Amino acid sequence: MTDAETAPEHWLRHIRVSGLAFTVLALIVLSIVVLAPGLRTLVAQRQQIAALEHDVAAGKDALDELDDQIARWDDPAYIEAQARSRIYYAYPGEKVYLLLDPGDGTGSPTTDAGAPISDEIQSTRVDWMASVLSSLATAGTTDAPPGELGKQR
Repeated sequence: MTDAETAPEHWLRHIRVSGLAFTVLALIVLSIVVLAPGLRTLVAQRQQIAALEHDVAAGKDALDELDDQIARWDDPAYIEAQARSRIYYAYPGEKVYLLLDPGDGTGSPTTDAGAPISDEIQSTRVDWMASVLSSLATAGTTDAPPGELGKQR
């Protein structure tokens, strides 16, 4: 070891790489190069499988929920409750009160525009048959796009 030479330089100069060590090192590098793309593909496929398994589990949960809903419709009490709440069904002889809550606290119902709703029965004088025939004739003979058909002229 000379004075200008440090310990690591001295060590590096005396390294002898045998043919066997070089061959093993080359085989390790070659195996990494050959196997890396296959491992990348394997990892990607495992991720896809995990995502699909998650989708299947979510689908099974949704199916179970739908089965529960179907089972509820087998119960006559549930059907009666749904009919009463959705379509205001009542048995003959029952009195039904339908309360309209305007939500503003005034007690009188209003339209969406804020105008009061009349409690008097009104009749309209509209010739609905002519209106239907006019609509059919217009729809059958016009070249206007659908968005233009409903506009007033």
